[in-house]
Amino acid sequence: MIYDLVIYGGTAAGLAAAVQARRMGMNPIVLEPSRRLGGLSSGGLGDTDFGDKSVIGGLSLEFYKRVGRKYGSDEAVWMFEPKTALSVFEDWVAEYGIEVRYGERLGPVDPVVKRGNRIESIRSESGQTYAGRMFMDAGYEGDLMKAADVSYALGREPNSRYGETYNGIQTAVAVKNQLPRGIDPYVVPGDPASGLLPGVNPGPGGPDGGGDDKVQAYCYRMCLTDAPDNRVFVEQPAGYDERDYELLFRAIEQGEDVFFKLRMVPNRKTDSNNDRGFSTDFIGCNYAYPEASYAEREAIAAAHERYQRGLIWTLQHHPRVPEAIREFYKPWGLPLDEFTENGCWTPQLYVREARRMVSGLVMNENHIFLRSPIADPVGLGSYTMDSHNVQRHVGPEGDVRNEGDVQIKLNSPYPISYRSIVPEEEQCANLLVPVCLSASHIAYGSIRMEPVFMVLAQSAATAAALALEAGIAVQAVPYDKLRERLLLDNQVIG
Repeated sequence: MIYDLVIYGGTAAGLAAAVQARRMGMNPIVLEPSRRLGGLSSGGLGDTDFGDKSVIGGLSLEFYKRVGRKYGSDEAVWMFEPKTALSVFEDWVAEYGIEVRYGERLGPVDPVVKRGNRIESIRSESGQTYAGRMFMDAGYEGDLMKAADVSYALGREPNSRYGETYNGIQTAVAVKNQLPRGIDPYVVPGDPASGLLPGVNPGPGGPDGGGDDKVQAYCYRMCLTDAPDNRVFVEQPAGYDERDYELLFRAIEQGEDVFFKLRMVPNRKTDSNNDRGFSTDFIGCNYAYPEASYAEREAIAAAHERYQRGLIWTLQHHPRVPEAIREFYKPWGLPLDEFTENGCWTPQLYVREARRMVSGLVMNENHIFLRSPIADPVGLGSYTMDSHNVQRHVGPEGDVRNEGDVQIKLNSPYPISYRSIVPEEEQCANLLVPVCLSASHIAYGSIRMEPVFMVLAQSAATAAALALEAGIAVQAVPYDKLRERLLLDNQVIG
């Protein structure tokens, strides 16, 4: 069978694309590498990062309105439980008759068959082959994009590459989610001969604005509850090593007393994200993830889970944590009615950034600040330019500093170019990439929000349908025709 659109990744973006494909008369299939739909939107990220809600339209807005209806509201709801988001995605699949294949990862060796500059089929790890006319990479890692030999970037570009200010290494602006001053960096305080604490580098690796290959930190968005009838406490994980939390203890000694957010979503649950200088982000422990094998990624993900379970246990039980802090965190455990297939812990690692395509237009800080115009918008972004910390290092005053946290608010929304979600035509004429799109590190930090991914994916599916209808490459879709259909579907593009 030949599908009209093969979507790799059952993320929120992938599912929005599949719905739009159905609405436009296409026959899509969604290949989801895991056993759960929705990616981060059903994986714990219930406190939605949206920026300006007025620029979210189309299927993205419909998703949040459907979430609202699950809670008895006619309005969009932006804070929700993971299981509620999952039920909305499952409703979409059922209503539109979308074919989904779970557990289908790209094969490890030459999984993409191309004829010239077009993908003909992809082969999964299980040996299944999926032929298609159009393809979409809707995953967080950009695995299909890479397998199709499309150009991409990793890490942080130097400011000089695109004439930016906030890209590359950033020590001067890294003032939020920063460690308290005065934390000694050495295993034995005051003794350089004892070596640096784990995860602390001797320096930032270069001047501010210089490029590197490091990746902003990942974590799990933890769904916690203090409801006694729906709670299982987190035990000390196997392999626990209190040395991983020495910076936590030293931060407490310097007066820190908050270590992760307890942002409430419905029914006494949280979306607990990184907050402060020592928190849920496992800083510096994800650099290999984007290019790693499946087994290596699973090991990295397991290390992140062990770290965060250990963080909870430490804050609740460790004798070096003051009683007041222990008592504050002690009521919180995992909800028994969430992620039941995975021991009540989300299976979705928060891959904030991995590969980023390099296409004919690279979204960068100048587009975000409206200094460089965009003639072919397919969606709008509006969230703060937001990079989480990338590393820890010894600062100029001899204490431990976090580096890489950049949070630059914007004055207004900005357009996102169609050219940033399609590769160069000579590389691939029938592939769209709405998640690992073409953007610099710091521009991606604003674009990389779940509502925006859904917007871009709907636009990408629309373009795929128009390209199929006309028998042309996705790069050749007339923008005026694309714009007309996007507006008809209530997309907000300018």
